[in-house]
Amino acid sequence: MTAVALRMAQAAMRVWRGVVWYVRELSGEARYDHYLEHMRRDHPGTCTLTEREFLRARERAEREHPNTSCCC
Repeated sequence: MTAVALRMAQAAMRVWRGVVWYVRELSGEARYDHYLEHMRRDHPGTCTLTEREFLRARERAEREHPNTSCCC
């Protein structure tokens, strides 16, 4: 692979990773990852919820405290 082709492939991978990151953030898929990061940083040694438990707790919290500030 030539140097130019290698740089183009690397640039394409950076763009692809950026797109994947953006879609995960926009869709909410990355929330569990953020939760794990928060727990490791701010509450070391504390047991964390599984992804399934986290999603259920989040859904329950959203049902009990709906965001009514949106116009939709």
